[in-house]
Amino acid sequence: MNARVILRLVIVLALVAGFSVPARAAEEITVAAAADLTFAFQEAAAGFQRATGNSVQLSFGSSGNFFSQIQNGAPYDAFFSADIDYPKKLESAGLTEPGTLYQYARGRIVVWVPNKSRLDVTRGLQALLDPNIRKIAIANPEHAPYGRAAVSAIQHAGIYDRVRGKLIYGENIAQTTQFVQSGNADVGILALSLAKAPTIEGQGRYFIIPLSTYPPLEQAGVVLKSSRKKAAARAFLDFFKKPEMVAIMARYGFISPGKSIANAAPDSGTDR
Repeated sequence: MNARVILRLVIVLALVAGFSVPARAAEEITVAAAADLTFAFQEAAAGFQRATGNSVQLSFGSSGNFFSQIQNGAPYDAFFSADIDYPKKLESAGLTEPGTLYQYARGRIVVWVPNKSRLDVTRGLQALLDPNIRKIAIANPEHAPYGRAAVSAIQHAGIYDRVRGKLIYGENIAQTTQFVQSGNADVGILALSLAKAPTIEGQGRYFIIPLSTYPPLEQAGVVLKSSRKKAAARAFLDFFKKPEMVAIMARYGFISPGKSIANAAPDSGTDR
C-alpha cells in the first residue's frame, strides 16, 4: 500500500470521527431537599444514578430557608419541600419550570425518646407533661414545616402553655433529631422518616402522632427555572413516580399522595 492510499485512509477515518455523534455526557444536578428526606433521598439518588447515569448532589435543610435562598438566586436545579406552599409560592413568582410542581408525599410526626429514657411514649403528647422532662426538642416553626406541625399537635392536645418553656428549637428536623440523640433534649417531636432511618431506628422508641391533630405535611418538588440542567432535573422529579421510589418512601413512613389516608399506616401507636 503506497503513501497516497494510506493518506486517503487517514483522511477518511478523520472525517468519520469528526462527524460521529458523541455519547451524551452524564450530568450532575443539585437538589435542595427538606431534612426529613435525608435517608430516603440518599437511596433515591443512588437509584437514579444507576438508572440514568446522572448524579445528584443533595443539600438538606429547612424548607423555609431553601425557599429564601432560591428567591435570592441560589443555584439549585430542583427543590423538594416539606411544605407544598413553598413551591407554590415560587411557581406564582415565575421561578419554576411550568408544569413541574409535583406532590410526592405526605409526612408524619412522632414523639421520640432514646431507649434509655423512662418516659412512657405510649401516652403520646401527654407524656410531655412528665415532670422529669427538662427539654423538648422540635424544629424551628419559623421556617421548618415539621416544627409548625409539632406546635399544632401540642396545641391540639391542650398542653402548649404547660410545656412551651421547655421547648428548644433545631434549625431543621435533622438537627432536632440530633438534640434528642445526643441527650441535649429529653424528648423530641421528629419526622417519622427519621425515626425509621437506619442509623436511628433501634436507638429509641416512638409514638406516631395522629394525623388529625396537625395540618397536613403535604410535600412537593419542583424544577427551578434557573436550572441549566432542566432535562436531568425533570427526570429526577419523574423518578419519584416510579413504583420502586414509591416503595422507598413508604418504607420511611411517608404516605403516597395517591393513597387514601384511611388506608395508610395507623394514625397512632408505638413502634421501634
